[in-house]
Amino acid sequence: MKTFLTICFTVLISSVSSAQAPDPVLARITYHFTHQRDTLSRNNPYTETMMLVTGKNASVFTSLDRIERDLGLAESKASPTAPFKPVNFVDLYYFASPNKAITRERFMNSYYLIDEPQQQIKWKITNDTATISGIKSQKATTYFKGRNWIAWYAPEMPFQSGPWKLNGLPGLIIEAYDDKKEVIFALAGIDNLKQENLSPEQMFKAKIYQKDLFFGKEIALQKDAKKASRAEFDKVMELYRKDPIGFISAESGTPRNRIAMGTSTTGVSHSVINNPIELPEKK
Repeated sequence: MKTFLTICFTVLISSVSSAQAPDPVLARITYHFTHQRDTLSRNNPYTETMMLVTGKNASVFTSLDRIERDLGLAESKASPTAPFKPVNFVDLYYFASPNKAITRERFMNSYYLIDEPQQQIKWKITNDTATISGIKSQKATTYFKGRNWIAWYAPEMPFQSGPWKLNGLPGLIIEAYDDKKEVIFALAGIDNLKQENLSPEQMFKAKIYQKDLFFGKEIALQKDAKKASRAEFDKVMELYRKDPIGFISAESGTPRNRIAMGTSTTGVSHSVINNPIELPEKK
């Protein structure tokens, strides 16, 4: 297994991903994310605070909860004895030109940039309008990744991006959900990039945020991340899922009996996912 793992990681490192030019950050938008992961436990949906960082051409969708936890800011939202909240470790980059998607994933203390096939979303823009969080919005619908989606976008905010993999509308997506409301992205706020009229607490947080990749002045791919194709990365992950202790042992050289796998410290693991965001496409 050691030899096979060495070959797999060599392939991952040597794979080539097209470089994308950095894009100045124009806005940071936060969303309340709700996902009914387990249909047998509908009273306990998964929730997370997500963030969209967008420029004129590029955007990246990431977990603000994860960033705040990594920076030591999560304690202000919950007591020290509260369960350790699960977070999303996948970052989704989107480049409007040339309609390219790249996923950033973390595995075994390394980051990987994975080229993704990008599907052009066929939106149907309606005449319905609404004001959401004080923002004039227009309704659009589409069938995408196995779900019927409803999105409300702001024509006055000319960004082609939105939460998750939803993009391509002539304005920033303010809110989006599927027709069963099993997956919901609701606007939580828009960042004050100029840092005007911030409270002392907000100024303190802003200085700490600057340590994170997604709070810089540009949207740029991580320079020291390894490159991979989706098929190559998934092949390695499948080996890990089948035998995590054996995988770690083969990679590190540590005997199996000396490897201890940690257990979840969350009150609810959310490990059961019988209703993923992406469902099989209709034939």
